[in-house]
Amino acid sequence: MTEASPAELLEGPFTALADAVSTGRVTARAVAEESLARARKAQEAFGAFLSTNAEETLREADGVDRRVRTGERLPLAGVPLAVKDNINVAGRPSTAGSKILAGFVSPDHATCVARLVNAGAVVVGKTNCDEFGMGSSNENSAYGPVRNPWNPARVPGGSSGGSAAAVAARAVPLAIGTDTGGSVRQPASFCGLVGWKPTYGRVSRYGLIAFASSFDQAGALTRSVDEAARAFAVMAGADPKDSTALATPVPDVLAALLAGAGGRRIGLLAEASSAEGGLHADVKASFEEAAKTLRAAGAAVTMVSVPRVALAVPVYYLTATAEASSNLARFDGVRYGARKGDVSLAALYRETRSQGFGPEVKRRILLGTFALSAGYHDAYYGRAQKVRALLARDFTAAFRDVDAILCPTSPEPAFALGAKTDDPLAMYLADVFTVPASLAGIPAVSVPSGFSRDGLPIGMQFIGPGDSEPLLFALARVLEDASGALARRAPGAVS
Repeated sequence: MTEASPAELLEGPFTALADAVSTGRVTARAVAEESLARARKAQEAFGAFLSTNAEETLREADGVDRRVRTGERLPLAGVPLAVKDNINVAGRPSTAGSKILAGFVSPDHATCVARLVNAGAVVVGKTNCDEFGMGSSNENSAYGPVRNPWNPARVPGGSSGGSAAAVAARAVPLAIGTDTGGSVRQPASFCGLVGWKPTYGRVSRYGLIAFASSFDQAGALTRSVDEAARAFAVMAGADPKDSTALATPVPDVLAALLAGAGGRRIGLLAEASSAEGGLHADVKASFEEAAKTLRAAGAAVTMVSVPRVALAVPVYYLTATAEASSNLARFDGVRYGARKGDVSLAALYRETRSQGFGPEVKRRILLGTFALSAGYHDAYYGRAQKVRALLARDFTAAFRDVDAILCPTSPEPAFALGAKTDDPLAMYLADVFTVPASLAGIPAVSVPSGFSRDGLPIGMQFIGPGDSEPLLFALARVLEDASGALARRAPGAVS
């Protein structure tokens, strides 16, 4: 049996890596050591990680090696895992990219982390993110921005930009993030990766630091659709610790991976061409090419309208900020995290929150508080909730005519660092195609579909009705095979 090189295994699919660890051709410790070295490089080059703990990572890897020696079958044996810093990992810091949580160490694992670790994954580090998951470029972190491994002058997307950069840089083959309004899917598009948001409730929210509870979902970032589906299969399932987690059986995504697109009805989102700000020419061309690919694969491709998609961004930024106003009230300097001021309780609250929160978080708290205030609740938050319900009905109507909807993940490839930081509205519009699925609570998968003329990745998004993940992964596999994205390596990938 030929001994496998950890460096070579980190360049390939994590299924091969897990098989090598399971069969004793390489140890999980050797893989972890290589991944830790790469993580340090990814942090220096791109700001991808906020914390690593080599001693703890190697201890976990040794535990995996012991489990393998006893004959335990682990689907993710020795697979290095990066975790967004707003998802709890026992014994490690959870800052959510914010100064207000400086010094906080999580007492336990988030359920999604626990399931991945139980399957044999080894946590390498916590990744940088927009503060409390609020951002579309990963420039809102209190600890500095993340840069895109495809072009360090460009953003990696947000808010899970650190997780995306870690995978694109090949420091780890698997990273998890949170997707509230597109924060896994948009970074996947910008960094040439596969990223998914599950049906709401399909993956437990326990251990996620809350931004907007009716939106927040954990998702994964990988280099291939096959790996994305395997991560879903491990992470999904009922959880008594989360009252919103679905108790119904998890759909079998692995069995459907090779189903293809033959006989499927795919709707091209009609509103994509009329999105505010318009589609970048290269994204439009990739969208059209994706439609041709699906037709060639035997799908019936037609136009489909989801009329209230045009209202998704304002509805999202009212409802999500209202929930943020409520959720972030707990960060007051009394129970955990940073504490500023000691004169009076009012001064403690005021100084802690003024110094601990960054400008984007403050902006969203203020917007959400205003939307919930007396005299404005019905005019803003109440009306937004009604439109949210109507948008969900629009999707239900559309799925009577088609099995899934295709649209770009983002209206443009990765934009330059600093290009939108002075224009919050322009930044929010970067989420125009990702927030609709979040509002409706339905699954969506972003998959690489090609590259812009200047070499930046472009992603397409499949959206389906609740629990349609098997179909979405199968369709994504069709585009993945046609795009050749798996053969491309980010110029900034570390080794």
